[in-house]
Amino acid sequence: MSNVHRSLLAACSNASSLKYSLKLAPVIARMASNRATEQMVVPKEDVIRFIAECLTKSGTTPEDGRTVGHHLMTADYCGHFSHGMNRMQMYVQDIKDEMTDPVAKPKVVTDFQAIALVDGNNGLGQVVGKFCMEMAMEKAKKFGIGMVSVRGSNHYGICGYYTRMAVEQGLIGFTCTNTSPLMAPTRSKKACLGTNPLSLGMKAAGGDSFVLDMATTAVALGKIELAIRKEEPIPEGWALGTDGKPTRDSEDAYKASLLMPLGGEENNSGYKGYGLGLMVEVLCGVLSGSEFGSNIRQWKNKSKIANLGQCFMAVDPAAFGPGSEERLGKLLQQLRDLPTVSDKPVIIAGDPEKASMARVDKEGGITYHPNQLQASKEFAELMGVQPMKLIAKKAV
Repeated sequence: MSNVHRSLLAACSNASSLKYSLKLAPVIARMASNRATEQMVVPKEDVIRFIAECLTKSGTTPEDGRTVGHHLMTADYCGHFSHGMNRMQMYVQDIKDEMTDPVAKPKVVTDFQAIALVDGNNGLGQVVGKFCMEMAMEKAKKFGIGMVSVRGSNHYGICGYYTRMAVEQGLIGFTCTNTSPLMAPTRSKKACLGTNPLSLGMKAAGGDSFVLDMATTAVALGKIELAIRKEEPIPEGWALGTDGKPTRDSEDAYKASLLMPLGGEENNSGYKGYGLGLMVEVLCGVLSGSEFGSNIRQWKNKSKIANLGQCFMAVDPAAFGPGSEERLGKLLQQLRDLPTVSDKPVIIAGDPEKASMARVDKEGGITYHPNQLQASKEFAELMGVQPMKLIAKKAV
């Protein structure tokens, strides 16, 4: 019996009534189970396998299922649990509700030198996104720069996945996407823009890199969903509640779905986050001809397809001359060498993801919250696939 068991059972024996002890017993069992689960991890390849099988059962091709599986695993691998496994059931439900075509393939509408326009044909966002970034990279290698605009897409996961594709080939990568209306613009109590995330990445000399991946709202909606799953409050400044005022209640925030712009309220420069969100809308919805702003269907509304717009760019630094990777490396090192206000180092965009990936590699797999593991186990039974394999966490 663990120390947790002994201490809690001791508390039970000293309780004023047997009834109190019986109420506490399930709590003891749950805490012990959670402690045991926290010592287990899921191998990365098995995360991909599980997601791919669930999606294939829903009607995707094995190849496309694996494309989405690798993307969602990478999100969890990087520490972005709101956009990894947490999103898989939503994709399956969208296929079931005929909101997404599981076998659709993107189609090139316009292809002119360094630019292209693509129609995603309402396919899986990750499949569309991978196609478009690969096309942008091909153009960058030929023309020095490539830009692909897409309409008819769906939720495509974490932006950083696509910029890392470019970074791995020595290119600068950029992408952004519009989303369902979730942001309440500065001075408004109604949503009109999405979280509209963006990402830019570039490789630096010495193995370093810069990979910015951010929402233009204070937070992505998935972070609030994660707080609900963990039964936790949210920080102030993330969202408005059903009364139109800032809230820390994760349930109320999700019900209202009124995220605040990056920066929060106007006196904290929230209008700048609002401006960035509008910039993304210009590059995505306005440019591609997809839905835009409040014309995109609401997050929980299944009355029409999403028809999201996305933008993908790749730039070959060598086309501008030599030395850019060395200059970026020098800049990042200068930033890292700055005096700090605590024992924590100066942070560079992409560092938290690198730390998460290094930890996962050392521990032998991804550590999921017990509630996520239980939800995935139940979903595996529903879909008729093998649940994710849990193995003992390696000592770090």
